[in-house]
Amino acid sequence: MPKPPIIHATRDIEHSRFLRVEQVDLEFSNGERRTYERMKPGGLGAVIIVPMLDESTVLLVREYGVGLDRYELGLPKGRLDQDETAEQGANRELKEEIGYGARKLKILHNLSLSPSYMTHMAHVVLAQDLYPERLPGDEPEPLEVVPWKLAELHNLVARDDVTEGRSIAALFMAREYLAGRMHLS
Repeated sequence: MPKPPIIHATRDIEHSRFLRVEQVDLEFSNGERRTYERMKPGGLGAVIIVPMLDESTVLLVREYGVGLDRYELGLPKGRLDQDETAEQGANRELKEEIGYGARKLKILHNLSLSPSYMTHMAHVVLAQDLYPERLPGDEPEPLEVVPWKLAELHNLVARDDVTEGRSIAALFMAREYLAGRMHLS
């Protein structure tokens, strides 16, 4: 397991290039009023990709997460670029993070991160019929690619280094879709 980066300092900031907060004054149907805070909408959306190496093997990545200050095992993901569809963004992120492209891409569903205070949604994209192709990415270090059998999903989610809810949900969605138990509308 790689050693996490050293944190040299932390400081509070009002706004960052990623996070902006706004207050929202609401009045509910019963007349009750509240002011909520939420992350301001921004960006063009995001994708979380379930790359299937074959019919039973998914490719995961081990990546440092500064929020938890440790390495986590999860799915490739990223933000969409200007004028990019979810499928195009998923294929680009695959090439940048795991060194594969996909000939077959299918949006399974959308996931919110925390609907109580964030507007962020991510497209869950199933990627199949993979082929080797690498694009330069924006990660500060190479990501370790870890193959995992979907039949062993119960063992994966029991691991201490698998805690990201979107990855876990997307893996279950993909497993159910591939087994014919999840039907898309």
